[in-house]
Amino acid sequence: MQRYNRLAVVSLVLGLAWIYWIGSILAIVLGYAARWQLRERREAGGLLAATAIVIGWIGIGILIVALGIVFVHDRRQT
Repeated sequence: MQRYNRLAVVSLVLGLAWIYWIGSILAIVLGYAARWQLRERREAGGLLAATAIVIGWIGIGILIVALGIVFVHDRRQT
């Protein structure tokens, strides 16, 4: 049985937890770091890292949309 890369697992957990978008940023950073490690090591976890990166970018996208909605709503009230 092949070992999973720890950074890949941690990045996926942070991506799912997202913790006010800080988890999304960390999921992206750690996901890319895990993919870099996986190129040099013989460990499993490429799909976990890729999933964490996608979830992280989705979280960042949601943040951008939410900030845009708040900005537009605030501009309409003034």
